[in-house]
Amino acid sequence: MRKIAQRDDIRDLILDGVDALLARFGFRKMTMEDLAREVGIGKGTIYLHFPSKEELALAHIDRIAERLLLRLREIAAGPGSSPERLRRMLLARVLHRFDSVTHYSQNLDDLLSSVRTPLLARRRAHFEKEAAVLAEVLRDGCAQGVFCSAEIRASAQALVWCTNSLLPFSLSARELGERDELEQRVTGIVDLLLKGLLRRSPGPSKRRR
Repeated sequence: MRKIAQRDDIRDLILDGVDALLARFGFRKMTMEDLAREVGIGKGTIYLHFPSKEELALAHIDRIAERLLLRLREIAAGPGSSPERLRRMLLARVLHRFDSVTHYSQNLDDLLSSVRTPLLARRRAHFEKEAAVLAEVLRDGCAQGVFCSAEIRASAQALVWCTNSLLPFSLSARELGERDELEQRVTGIVDLLLKGLLRRSPGPSKRRR
């Protein structure tokens, strides 16, 4: 127990335990005693890193957002044209969140309702960071003459807002449906959004009669 508590990755181990217990019990029924047993540490060690059960839930959600942000940065810096990278990024911001909570989707409402007020502020911060990475790819595409966007920052925020409607934090477990179904919906919306951003090639000029 002491060896586990002294590990450098103890915070992640605790949050892994939260992840497992959310699927098993849901947030309200999960106790600090349950979590201590799950991780194999004393309850006091949990309080050293997380002062309350609410902070545990918020840190768990933060970690999902932080891992997504890393993924978005990888895609932004990776191969492919600006439209291809932007498309993968928008798909990732929905599907990564879906994959992160699908094993406890039935208990998701229980978690969100318990931390709704402080979560709203954190979500705004998460979305701002994601919009900033999207803006980098938009700016790159505009410089190459691929995208036409006078307000890059505003366009990036609009992309975030439009895809937010399909996030697990906006939809119930029933509305989320199967992953394939969700991916189809996201793909349709993303393709429509990108079509609006692409610079249109001038059509052939008509001869005057």
